[in-house]
Amino acid sequence: MDIQVGDIVTLKKPHPCGSKDWEVLRIGADFRLKCRGCDHQVMIARKLVEKNVRQIQKKP
Repeated sequence: MDIQVGDIVTLKKPHPCGSKDWEVLRIGADFRLKCRGCDHQVMIARKLVEKNVRQIQKKP
């Protein structure tokens, strides 16, 4: 899966704030994602992110 820092990924399940879009801040064994709705940041295992991605919007 070709995900780069700065890309916007849409996940299957929404964040409690209602947004499904996340900005990729860091890539490694874990991803650091920032919610586009409320700016909350989370670390999620690469395996879980790749499994739950619906769409990738490349950074401009």
